[in-house]
Amino acid sequence: MSAGYDGQLCWYDLASRAIFRRVLAHQFWSWDLALSPDQRLIATVTGQYLAGAENYAPRPESEPSVKVFDARTGDLRHALPHVPSVQAVCFSPDSRYVAAGNLMGEVRIWDLADGSLAAQWTTDQLTSWGIIKSHCYLGGVFAMRFTPDGEHLLLAGMGPMTDPMAGNGKQLWLRFAWREQPARQVDRTHEGESGEGLMESLAFSPDGSLFFMGGRNRGGDWNGAIFENGTGAKQLHVNTGFRICSAQFEEAGDRLFVAGSERQAGPKDGVYPAFGKVDVYRVQKAVRQA
Repeated sequence: MSAGYDGQLCWYDLASRAIFRRVLAHQFWSWDLALSPDQRLIATVTGQYLAGAENYAPRPESEPSVKVFDARTGDLRHALPHVPSVQAVCFSPDSRYVAAGNLMGEVRIWDLADGSLAAQWTTDQLTSWGIIKSHCYLGGVFAMRFTPDGEHLLLAGMGPMTDPMAGNGKQLWLRFAWREQPARQVDRTHEGESGEGLMESLAFSPDGSLFFMGGRNRGGDWNGAIFENGTGAKQLHVNTGFRICSAQFEEAGDRLFVAGSERQAGPKDGVYPAFGKVDVYRVQKAVRQA
């Protein structure tokens, strides 16, 4: 299945590579898509940042920014309110909760048993205010994952910048104990273990001992790194040479798939060249295989 800039969810038959179901989920873009671990639910998030006041506070949403659908039928199960734009979404390991984060660093978590709000907090560590070249928010929560035990929530993005247009904030992950009220930050990217750039993907290894974070390299020697889940210490890193948009560990845990895109070249004879990239790494040796 996929979601994109047309706001549609699409289901695919892998044998024929044909779309067999379309659902218009949003009137604007789908920023992120998540499948619940039990494969019963799909969550997608949307929203356009538009200034709604003189202090550039966001305009209220024009439609529910978080929607949860039945994966088998395409029926809408929940339409949940947030503050646009909402850029990241994920499910808890037991598929009971869905979490979503926005441009301003606000996180909301809902209990899908009844659609009630289970937790809500805001961090200013992932969002910049454009005081030099623009008057708007930039950054925010670009990726999020519950830890395998379900007790913590990881957020990824980029640290604040004096000039947000430069894209040179710290490569940053944050860990929160989300069940506490208010949610308590328990860890973050360690000093000396990151460079600069926007982080857009998170993935946990199947055994829960490691997590991967990847995105763009603005300054430093990596745009993808593996961290120990327990201590948060960086174990391995790589510079792919392209923007990392998505990552997934193989079920056995010894390989990591990293997908993204490089800068698209101009057309040749009216045809644009392919610019999507997929790398596969053996985690034990950190050697790229493809």
